[in-house]
Amino acid sequence: MDYVYILREAIVWIVTIFWIYQFIISLCSLVKLKEKPLKVNKQHKFMAVIPAHNEQEVIVNLIESLKNQNYEKELYDIYVIADNCTDHTARLARNAGAIVYERYDETKKTKGFALDWFLGQKIEENAQYDAVCIFDADNIADKNFLTAMNKKLCQGEEVVQGYRDIKNPTDNWITSGYALFYWTMHKFYHLARYNLGLSPLLNGTGFMVKFDIIKENGGWKTVTLTEDIEFSLQRILKGKRLGWATEAIVYDEQPTGFNQSWSQRSRWTVGHMQCIKQYTGKLAEAAKEHKTLVNFDGLMYIVGSTPMFILTVLLLLSNFALYALDGMTRLELFKNLLMYLVPTFVLPSLTAALVMYIDGKPLKPMLKGFFTYPLFMGSWIVINIKCLFKRQTNWEKITHNRDIKINEVIDTNIQEVEKV
Repeated sequence: MDYVYILREAIVWIVTIFWIYQFIISLCSLVKLKEKPLKVNKQHKFMAVIPAHNEQEVIVNLIESLKNQNYEKELYDIYVIADNCTDHTARLARNAGAIVYERYDETKKTKGFALDWFLGQKIEENAQYDAVCIFDADNIADKNFLTAMNKKLCQGEEVVQGYRDIKNPTDNWITSGYALFYWTMHKFYHLARYNLGLSPLLNGTGFMVKFDIIKENGGWKTVTLTEDIEFSLQRILKGKRLGWATEAIVYDEQPTGFNQSWSQRSRWTVGHMQCIKQYTGKLAEAAKEHKTLVNFDGLMYIVGSTPMFILTVLLLLSNFALYALDGMTRLELFKNLLMYLVPTFVLPSLTAALVMYIDGKPLKPMLKGFFTYPLFMGSWIVINIKCLFKRQTNWEKITHNRDIKINEVIDTNIQEVEKV
C-alpha cells in the first residue's frame, strides 16, 4: 500500500505542476500588447493552396471567397490540388477560376503528401511568390484574410496561424463541441503563447508559410497524420516561434455525424501519438541544448497529450487501489474523483463561456452546446483510450452536408450580435 500511496502522490504533484504551468500561461491571453512595428511596407505575392479530395460540394464556395479578397488580384493565385479525385472537383475548380493540379497516387493519400508534391514543383519552377496560404476545401475565407497575413509578413513573421472559426457551430452537439474547443484553444493556448513570446501551433488550415521556408525544407516534409502539428514541432525544434493572426479568419465546416467525428478525432489522436514517438526525444534534447522556453514549451505540448492522459488514468486507478486496500475512506475517494470530474467535465464549459464573453460572441445560441460539451469531451476521452490499443491510420473523407457561403456566415453572425 505504501508504494501505491507514493506513486499516487508523485502523480498528483506532476499533474498539478503541469496544469499550474498551463494556467499561468493562459492568463497572458488577457494582456493586450502593442501592435508590432512593420519591418517592411509592401504588398507580398501569395499562393492560396487548396488540397482537395472529392470536394465538389464545397470547393467553389472557398474559391469564390478567395477571389473576393480585399487584396490586389494580381498579387495572389488560387491553386487546387485535386488529389486522387473521382468526382468533378477539378472541373468545377477550373470553371471557378482556380489553377488546378491533378494528382493520382494510391499509396500516398494524405494532405501532407499532396502538399509536398505540389510545393516541390513550385520550388523547381522557382515560382515568384513570397508566401503560401493553406486551406481545406470546406473552408471559406474572410475577405481580409490575405490583408491580415500580408501585415504579419511585413512585421517579420514567417509562419502564421489564422483564426479558425466555425461555419456551423449550432448544427448539433457535435459541431458546438468543436466550436467551443477551438474557441478556447485559440484564446488560452495560441494567443496566450503568442503574447508571451512562445510558439502557437498550426491548426490544420487557414495558415501562412513564407515561401523561403518551404524552399529551405525542400517542400512539405511531414510523415504523420497530423502534418500541421508536425511542421510546428519542426519549427520549434529549430528555436523558431510561430505567429498568430486573430484578424486572418477562416471558417471551417465541422462534421455533424458522430461516426465521422469519431473517425476524425481518432486520426488526430493517432497523429499526436506519432509526433510523440518522433519528436519527444528531439524536443527534450533541444530544450537541454538551447535552454529556451520555446523549446521547453514545445516539449510540454507533447507531454500534455497522451503522456498526461496516461498519468491521469493511473492517478484514478491509484485512488481505487488505495480504497480497496483500506488506505482511503469512501468519502476521500469521492472527493478525489470530484477533483478529476469537475475540471474534466464542468470547467471546460465555464471556460468556453468566459472566452465567448471576452471575445464578444453571443452566448444564447450556444446554450445547449455548453450543456452537451461534457459529452463531447467525454467521447474524446474514450477515443484516447481506444487509440492506446487500436490505432486507426487510414484517412476517411468527411462528408459535407451543407452548402454554406461566406455571406451566409457573415449575415448569421451580424444577426446574432444584433439580437444581443
